[in-house]
Amino acid sequence: MTKTYIQIQKQIETLQREADKLRRKEVDDVVAKIKEAIAVYGITASDLGFASRGGAGAVASKRRGRPAAKTRSKSASAPKFRDEAGNTWGGRGPRPQWLRDALAAGKSLTDFAV
Repeated sequence: MTKTYIQIQKQIETLQREADKLRRKEVDDVVAKIKEAIAVYGITASDLGFASRGGAGAVASKRRGRPAAKTRSKSASAPKFRDEAGNTWGGRGPRPQWLRDALAAGKSLTDFAV
């Protein structure tokens, strides 16, 4: 006997519900195992490579007794352009307003090179 489109759609919905139910159970089991391992070994978020939410270097690792690894911050590039007022620009990103105004007034970029 040939199945109809409606019958197949109902079968798909039934299988999807069953798959979702099995996935939820498996996820619950995996999470329970992970929580157990965290408790046994004293694993921290920084041990797993996750960034700390409250200051990266402030929280000490429970397992090793040393500060957690600090995240790198972007270092400012050395200024490549400077005006008489002391405004600077490193040459990256959009040009600052003071430089755009000066260029519009007829100055050239080389006038501000450091």
